Amino acid sequence: MQPRNMSMSGVVDLAAVKAAGEAKVKAEQARAESARQGGPAAVPPSSLVIDVDEAGFESDVLQRSAEVPVVIDFWAEWCEPCKQLGPLLERLAHEYNGRFVLAKVDVEANQMLMQQFGIQGIPAVFAVVAGQALPLFQGAAPESQIRETLDQLIQVGEERFGLTGIAVDRDAAGPEAAADAPEAPAGPYDALLEAAAQALDANDFAGAVQAYRNVLSDDPANTEAKLGLAQAELLGRVQKMDPQQVRKDAAENPGDADAQIAAADLDLVGGHVEDAFGRLVETVRRNFGDDRDRVRVRLLELFEVIGPDDPRVGAARTALARVLF
Repeated sequence: MQPRNMSMSGVVDLAAVKAAGEAKVKAEQARAESARQGGPAAVPPSSLVIDVDEAGFESDVLQRSAEVPVVIDFWAEWCEPCKQLGPLLERLAHEYNGRFVLAKVDVEANQMLMQQFGIQGIPAVFAVVAGQALPLFQGAAPESQIRETLDQLIQVGEERFGLTGIAVDRDAAGPEAAADAPEAPAGPYDALLEAAAQALDANDFAGAVQAYRNVLSDDPANTEAKLGLAQAELLGRVQKMDPQQVRKDAAENPGDADAQIAAADLDLVGGHVEDAFGRLVETVRRNFGDDRDRVRVRLLELFEVIGPDDPRVGAARTALARVLF
C-alpha cells in the first residue's frame, strides 16, 4: 500500500513554526553538552532498532531525537501488514547505519501513545526530529517509496536541525556474531517471492502480479503470495486513476458500483481502511444482481490486502453478512 504524506510537507510546515525553532535550539544545546563530555560514543548495531513503551518514551525517543531522527513503527501482533513492514524497516535501519533509529511501539501494550499520536489504523509510521513529531505514512508500502521518505526525513533533519546521525560500532557485537548466525533455509518459492517483491518495489505491478500468481498456481494457500498479489493488483489499479475525478464520480453517484469500487481502492491505498470497507458494504446494500456481486468480490479482495486477522476485517465481514442476508 502506498504511503501518504510522501512529500514530507508536514516537516517543512513544522520548520516554519515557533516550536521548530525552539526544538532546533534544544537539539543544538544537547549536542553542545555531548561535545563538552567528549562527544557521543559509538553505539552497537543492536541500538538501531529498539522496543519502546510509554515509560521509556521520553528518554528513548524524545531525548534521542536531539541527535538523530527517530522513526516510530506502531504495530500489533495481529496486524498482517505490520509483519511485512516491520522487518523491512528494521533492515533499512541497519542499512542506513545510524542515520536514523527505529523505535517499535506495540499499540496493544501502549494505548496511550497510540491515542497521543492520533493513530486510526496500523501499521502507522511517524518520526520525531529534535523533539517534534510528524507523520510519515500509514499502511504497508513499496520499499522504494519508504526509502524516498527516509531520505527526505534525513535531509530535513540535517538541514533544519543539524542532525547528522550517530556513529555505529560494527565490531561491538563481536566478529563471531555474523559467522555464527544460522542461515535460514531457502524455501521452495523464495526466489519467486523475491522477484515479485523486487517488481513491486520497481512499481512493475504487472510483473509482481504474474510472479505472485506463479507461486499461487503451485501453492494456492501461500499466505505471503496471496497478500502480495492483492497488494500488487490494488496498486496497479490505483496507478491508472485520476484521484480527483474518482472522488468526484463517487460523490455524485453514491449508488454506482464502479465509482464506489474505484473510490474504495483509493481509500485503502491512503490508509483509510474502515472508510474503504464501509463504502463497499454500503454499496452492496444499495445494489442487486451483478453489480452487488462485483462489489462483494472487490471487498473480499481488499480483505486480503489487510489480512484476515485484522479486527477491521472481522467487523466488515460481519457488516457484509448483515446486508447480504
